[in-house]
Amino acid sequence: MGLLVIVVPLLVAQVITREQPPEQRVKKVAEPPKRAINPHFKELLKEYEDEILELSKESHTPGAAIAVVYDSTIVFMKGFGLRNVLKPDSVDINTVFRIASVSKCFASFLAGSLVEDTLLAWSDTVVHYLPTFHLKPREETGKLTVRHVLSHTTGLPYHAFTNMVEEGASLDSMLSWLGNINLASPVGRAYSYQNVAYSIVGKVIESRTGKSYNEQLRDRVFLPLNMTNASVDYASMMKNINIATPHQLARGKWRPAKITDTYYNVAPAGGVNASISDMANWMIALLGNRPDVITPETLKELFTPEVKAPSKNRNYGRMHRLSNSYYGLGWRVLHYPNDTLIYHGGYVNGYRSEVAINNKERIAVCILANSPGDLADNGIPLFFNLYEARRDSIVAWEKKRKPLGEKLALP
Repeated sequence: MGLLVIVVPLLVAQVITREQPPEQRVKKVAEPPKRAINPHFKELLKEYEDEILELSKESHTPGAAIAVVYDSTIVFMKGFGLRNVLKPDSVDINTVFRIASVSKCFASFLAGSLVEDTLLAWSDTVVHYLPTFHLKPREETGKLTVRHVLSHTTGLPYHAFTNMVEEGASLDSMLSWLGNINLASPVGRAYSYQNVAYSIVGKVIESRTGKSYNEQLRDRVFLPLNMTNASVDYASMMKNINIATPHQLARGKWRPAKITDTYYNVAPAGGVNASISDMANWMIALLGNRPDVITPETLKELFTPEVKAPSKNRNYGRMHRLSNSYYGLGWRVLHYPNDTLIYHGGYVNGYRSEVAINNKERIAVCILANSPGDLADNGIPLFFNLYEARRDSIVAWEKKRKPLGEKLALP
């Protein structure tokens, strides 16, 4: 639910860039090595596909796309169902979905890339780049850093002005309104999920580099990772001829819904559009296989807990007993007794997205769906439960194979 607050729009001051846009390196594209697929993993993927088909049938999910990355290789990538239940077009690996709040993971990923190039620092204060921005009380303003923004520790009330995001207010207006709200806690003390405040990172990036957030995301993430279908605006989504239509329940049946422009006004928080092939290429990087784009050291920074944050997705708690849950920089961090899962989910305009990474097992899974429901909610926990049952065989094969050092492309 959005926070219901009566606000008076203020005049939005021009953001002043204090420094000249710095020179930016051009990163060379380097493809990660391919590897021979574990036969036990093949059996796992076949079982998983059968279970997904059954789950899709039982939940009457209109359409979805799923990818699994194992180490540096995309081992599973398929579309399921229809782009629109009233038309015969099937979802394929290039069908584009809105990924909603998983966009936050891209924002921190981009910020990490800029930190690597010393164009940004996690400890940089927001007011250094946005001199007109302020909090209430004003003395807290100078404490707010990029790290606080990306970890939802701004001190602002939960979902501040998310209701105005849905009304279509401009980001500049909403950021100016934040200065009228009393903080719920001092900066850096407590977790409080945000969409408007999270999008401050986009304005910081624009001020520091002299290029728009969308341009930076395209040049530093989408292009080097070969995310050819990805974009971060409404116009690009609507121009694409291969898009999944969102669906809503009406009288017990899924019906196509209009694609709206909501949340594109807070692009770092919810504006990315992508296909499952795009997401698979990104997950290869998230597993540390693209140091030319982002290093394992920076990824570790993103995945390190910053603040305790309750996980509202009960399906991940049912998978195994949760020891604790946190928020890092753009990611949820779920601690289990013997494992850790890096995770984020999203929902907007009838679209659902889920991404999870298990660094210990070198596995990442993504699900994109054009409706909410059991497939998106349970698809990733289902995979890891199946993996756990076959883990010993998979690991034993890997240990035998490792001395050979084979890096073979999949057939």
